[in-house]
Amino acid sequence: MNLRSLTMVAAMLFLAVVIPVAVEVLHVASFAGEVAARKSEAARVADRILNESIVTTNWGNGLQSGTVTEGTLDFQWKLTSQNWPQDPLAQMEWLTAEVTFSAQGKNYSVKLSTLASSTTQSATMNSQQ
Repeated sequence: MNLRSLTMVAAMLFLAVVIPVAVEVLHVASFAGEVAARKSEAARVADRILNESIVTTNWGNGLQSGTVTEGTLDFQWKLTSQNWPQDPLAQMEWLTAEVTFSAQGKNYSVKLSTLASSTTQSATMNSQQ
């Protein structure tokens, strides 16, 4: 075997190893990009759910859930409220919006939480009755 043939075989072996690795790297990067983009969209959905709930003061009506469609993507959400444990007067509620979504066959979720005054919520409900 001459030097030229040996160089050609070495180059082919190198490409046989590098090309599959490069393809896998591109696949992983694509997956990470898709998950990051959907997490960002899910965070916007959760933020919107929290804001709408605070403005409409409907967060005291127990567990709420639904689906938001953005483009071709569906995001399932649920809104929960509980007494904020660090408030001895029980005037603050801990609201949590959890949004779930799937990316490439796997399920993910994003949670956003905030505090809301339960006195504002009860005052609004009393004025509506």
